[in-house]
Amino acid sequence: MKSEIKRFGRGFVYAWNGIRAAVQEERNFRFHLCAACYVVVACFLAQLSAVEWALISLCITAVLGMELMNSAVERAVDKPDTSHWWSAGAAKDMAAGAVLIVALGAVVVGCFLLGAHLSTILAALQQTPLISVLCLLALIPAYFFIFRYHSTTQKGETSHGKTDS
Repeated sequence: MKSEIKRFGRGFVYAWNGIRAAVQEERNFRFHLCAACYVVVACFLAQLSAVEWALISLCITAVLGMELMNSAVERAVDKPDTSHWWSAGAAKDMAAGAVLIVALGAVVVGCFLLGAHLSTILAALQQTPLISVLCLLALIPAYFFIFRYHSTTQKGETSHGKTDS
């Protein structure tokens, strides 16, 4: 019984390690995280209902989850033997296409939900200009987080410096 619980707990550790690796090594994952933060701010300003929050939350988690799956596929087929190079490239392209489709779907949902509350968002920004300034200033660290953040290991390496097999 104890070993089952321990194995179950280790699953969460492995999942957290995967998310941490994506944050450290995947620029697109970092972009989606930053975009999600801006969407959450817009949702607070829009004063969304619980159902609207649920839809936005599902979209955010779907995009982040799909980005993790895309990264996993890229890693799994990164260095195929010469007889499989075409199918590996096609698999990577399909996984990237899946991210694009889910992200576009999330944008459509966001446009419908937040578009319906645009006047509320604009009124909140006019009443509290500090929020606008903070959101604009947050673009600077977001840029550095997305494009200049470097991990201590390279893609395909573990924290022990050995390449993944």
